[in-house]
Amino acid sequence: MHGCSQDNMAAPSMEALERAAARTIELARERGLTLGCAESCTGGLVSAALTRIPGSSAVVRGGVVSYALDVKHAVLGVDQAILDDPAQGAVCAQCARQMARGATSVLGCDVAVSVTGIAGPKGAEPGKPVGTVWFGLCGPRGTRSVHRLFSGDRQEVRDKAVAVALDLMCGELGL
Repeated sequence: MHGCSQDNMAAPSMEALERAAARTIELARERGLTLGCAESCTGGLVSAALTRIPGSSAVVRGGVVSYALDVKHAVLGVDQAILDDPAQGAVCAQCARQMARGATSVLGCDVAVSVTGIAGPKGAEPGKPVGTVWFGLCGPRGTRSVHRLFSGDRQEVRDKAVAVALDLMCGELGL
């Protein structure tokens, strides 16, 4: 299952990201669930947002920054055929789902979010403009992917992706 939308939201403030991360940590603690991340274009920003919160060590198991394709495959278990397929590649629904599933396995966590995309300013591909981001979410309710197309510069795309990743985790934890 996946959703797709154009997202022209404003870049979130540091305070907004901190509130979202605190809520995610609070929900995980209340539910007795652990968290993990598999990140590419955000380069660890989701993990950093979560671990900025005091007490996060009670629920955050860790994160994998899988910027390179071989790390996506070797560490997270993304199917090499997906990565090699020009119609799919690292920026697609299947890769995002497999990254999230791989994170739950490698990190031993209950809920994992993944982020893979093209933050820019270069890197656009046919059908995948700068700002294209796929998210994977793996948790008690299964595994799914969500697509967003963000406007803005590299940092705005990355910050917006962090906000969506935290929102996805909160949604899963809200059960």
